[in-house]
Order: sequence, then C-alpha cells, then structure tokens
Amino acid sequence: MKTLGPAFNRLWGASLTTNLADGILAVAAPLLAITLTRNPVLISMLSALVMLPWLFFAIPIGALVDRVDRRLLLASANAVRCIIAALIALSISTDTITIYLLFLATFLIGICEVAADTSSQSLIPQILNNSQFERGNSRLQISETVVQGFIGTPISGFLYAVAIYLPFIANSLGFLVAAVLTAFIPVKFLQDLREEVPKNARSSFMDEIKFGVKYLYAHKLLRRIVLITASIGLCYSISISTIILFMTQELALRPAYFGIALSIQALGAILGGLLAPKLSKKFGRSKVMAVCIFLSSFFVLLQGFAPNISIFMLLATLGSFTISNWNILLMSMYQNLIPQELFGRIHGARRTIVWGLMPFGSLIGGFLANAGLRTPLIVGGTVATIISATSLKFFLSINDNSAS
Repeated sequence: MKTLGPAFNRLWGASLTTNLADGILAVAAPLLAITLTRNPVLISMLSALVMLPWLFFAIPIGALVDRVDRRLLLASANAVRCIIAALIALSISTDTITIYLLFLATFLIGICEVAADTSSQSLIPQILNNSQFERGNSRLQISETVVQGFIGTPISGFLYAVAIYLPFIANSLGFLVAAVLTAFIPVKFLQDLREEVPKNARSSFMDEIKFGVKYLYAHKLLRRIVLITASIGLCYSISISTIILFMTQELALRPAYFGIALSIQALGAILGGLLAPKLSKKFGRSKVMAVCIFLSSFFVLLQGFAPNISIFMLLATLGSFTISNWNILLMSMYQNLIPQELFGRIHGARRTIVWGLMPFGSLIGGFLANAGLRTPLIVGGTVATIISATSLKFFLSINDNSAS
C-alpha cells in the first residue's frame, strides 16, 4: 500500500484509535439504554442527541476550524470525549447512571464529534494533494469500518457481558490515545492554506460564519447536493432510530449478538471502501454516486419487510456496501469543490443542514415505532427511495471534471 506521507499516517493512526472507541461506544450505549428504558421514543432520543449538536454547533465550530490549529482542536475534542466516557463508567460502577445522564453524556460527546469530524476532514486538504483525496478517504473509510466493525463492536459486546462499565473504560482509553497521536502530527508536513491577512483587515468571527452560509447558498451545485443529501439523511435517521429494538424484539436477536450483527454489516462497507476509487475511475464519480444512493435507499425499504434476522443482515450488508461508496465519493467531491481555506466554514454549514435534520428524523422514527417497529424502516426507506430516484438525472448530469 503506497504511503500518503507521515502527517497522514499520524492522522490515520489517531483515526484508528478513535474508530475503535466509537465502535465500542456504538454497541455499549444502546445496550445500556435498553437496560434503563424500553420506551421507543426515549431510545430514539439517544440517536437524536448524538446528531443534535450538528444543528447548533456545526457552523460556529466550522468557522473556528478555519481560525485555529486544526491538530490541537482535534486533540482537544478527543481529550474531552475521553473524560466524558470515563465519567459514564464511573456512574455505572457507582449505580448512579440514569437514562437522562446518558442523554447528557451523549449530547456532550456529540459536540466533541462535531469538532473532531470537522477538524479531521479539514486536515485532509492540508495533508494530501487533490489527486490523493479518494485514496486517502478510502483508506480512512476502510480502516474505520474494519476497526469499528470487526474489533470495536465484538470487543464491546464481550466487555459488556463481563461488566457494563468496562466498554466505557476502553472507550475512554481509545480517545486518550487518539488525542496524543493527533497533537503530535508533524507541523512541517502540513500545508498552510490560510491567507495572510493583516490583523486590522481580518473579518470578525460572525462575519466568517455568515460568509460560509452565503457561499453555500450561492453555489448552485453544492446547494442542490446538500439538499438532496439532507433529505435522504433525514429518512435514514427515521429508519434506524429504533433499530436496536427492531433487531432484538421484532427479529429476536439476542442482545449479546448485537455487536456481531454490526460486524457482519461492516463486510459490505469494507468492500465498498476498497472498490469506491476503482468504480469511480471506471464509470465516473457521479454515476457511481447516483446508483449507490438509490440502491442504499431501496435496501433500507426492503429491510422493513425482512422476515428474519438472516435476510435483514443480507440487506443491511448490501446497504453498507452502497452507502460506503457514496460517502467516500461524496466527501472527495466536497473536498474538490470547496476552497480549502474555507473548508471548515462550508463543511460546518452543510453539516448543519444534513446532520442537523437527523435528530428530528430520529424522534419521528421513535413515534412511528409506536405503530410497529417495522414502520420507521418502511416509511423512511420509501421516502428515501423516491427522493433518490428523482435525483438520478441530476447526479448523472454532473460533469466529473467540475468536481475533481
């Protein structure tokens, strides 16, 4: 595997440990939640609170990313997540944990996720050249899927079975290692993309935030991609809001096997990550994106009709393959379309729209689940399929040269 340089390798190493921590948390948090409540609306609120910070903080944090050392902001976000996870473990071990304390911790971790994700994605253009974006994003996506799906989630299930607080201790240690690795990314290998502007000529923080929003609104291609992505993302959040209840109650999956189920789905995501650059090169980025976003939506709809856990896992794995392709190619398109010195602000603005809507989708899904645990998947999958089908012509019309 061809190296992408020492700065990327350090960022990649930090990403590996962060993804290990995320994989552990992805299993431990919902399993902890269903021991505290079985209310579908409260369970859906857990998903909502992870995404809600994107609505409130993505734009200001995006502007902050363009003004500060992105390495240190990423390291700080991971350090705070380390402390929060440790406090959750402490509250569990002292039997003081409640669903509402878990909600608070989830929301705070979500804020850190906004800072970490925006900083990390903004560092890519400082570390890599345009021609390396798809390889870099593919490598990050594959390692994320492998570490989360085949190491983090099974380990979490095992640790949870031994003692409920152990996954959160492991989660805390993972974020600590990531913080250290990120803080020591060699500065000499980073491109300085910020313009040298006299202090008296610099825009205020609020002016920079407004500029990012206005830029996104004025860019017709970016604006439409963001609106389509936001609409489909809302539908996906509706679909998966109570997926832990659907799998354990409707499909009779034992909670101890929840992590293994996520690992199986990761197979599709890994294959998608490996093939995304090759498929893009052979068929064109926009064509692959168009097909993948339609198929991923259709697979969500079909999951709602799955008669058993085996059929559900097959459909979920196929869905993971298509959405992995989409995510890699979409991020590469954004990194090419958005001026790199503005990336934090524009990235924050688009994430506010795309991910800021997801908490509402999660809550809608929670209420829909009261009519049956299949309902969120069927409703969300149907609407997403319609949106993606009507967007095929748009994506197929995008000239790949405009995004490369």
